[in-house]
Amino acid sequence: MAKPARPNLRKIEVVANVASGSVGADAPEVVAKILADAGLQANIATPSPDELMKALQAAVDARPDLLIILAGDGTARAAAQLCGPDGPLLAPLPGGTMNMLPHAIYGVRPWPEALALALEKGEERMIGGGSIDGHNFMVAAIMGAPALWAPAREAARYGKPRLAWLRARRALRRAFSGRIRYSLDGAEQKKAEALVFMCPLTSKALDANEAALEAAAFDVHGAADAVKLGFHALTGEWRASPNVEVTRCQLAFAWAKSAIPAILDGESVRLTSLAEIKYQPRTARMLALDLDD
Repeated sequence: MAKPARPNLRKIEVVANVASGSVGADAPEVVAKILADAGLQANIATPSPDELMKALQAAVDARPDLLIILAGDGTARAAAQLCGPDGPLLAPLPGGTMNMLPHAIYGVRPWPEALALALEKGEERMIGGGSIDGHNFMVAAIMGAPALWAPAREAARYGKPRLAWLRARRALRRAFSGRIRYSLDGAEQKKAEALVFMCPLTSKALDANEAALEAAAFDVHGAADAVKLGFHALTGEWRASPNVEVTRCQLAFAWAKSAIPAILDGESVRLTSLAEIKYQPRTARMLALDLDD
């Protein structure tokens, strides 16, 4: 089977979150040099964190051949949502905490190396993912109480006890009570304390080209379990737990007595009390590496 043709990259936009510790203040200069070495140039934006979405929208509106994102998974998710399957080609570089999406596309390597390799060997690839009520995700979606505790768990993990305490107190105030009812691919209705959906690109149980989501239902017992799941749901370390039921699905429905808290690729969202979750084969076009070479 012939390999896809290399994309023609003439107009390039870059959005870099230099406030992220894994990006660095010199990122614009480094990006410009890597592009220049490849015979390319770009318009480089370095917005503050609260201006990221505005900068992303402006970059997409410029209709570039390639949009390079240097930020976390949540920002990459937002960029993919804005680009869609018919918009600019996207290169999400590792500039966040977990970097699950960039690692799946470029391997585990520093962002300058990932960018240089993508420009040299990258090929256009349509990436599939998931969607919940119009919100796309490309890594994982967490629904239920653990979605409230995940920010506190992350702050504790990175040695910020006061921030962890403040986030935990906020989670308690917003406590999500009651179990989630759900149905996968039209099967019988079941109940769970939490649901997790992993995309094929990042799931350890699915082939990267599989047309389905990995679905996991959890019985969470107490705040400690919710905090752990809030982090481990993104890493896949929960599969050996006796309190988890794992399967595959293309379409699911989840409902509860009140609005369902959720985290999509690290970004907190609040859903309604009824949510439709589905596999989406055409989420965004990526400048990706063939990691099997």
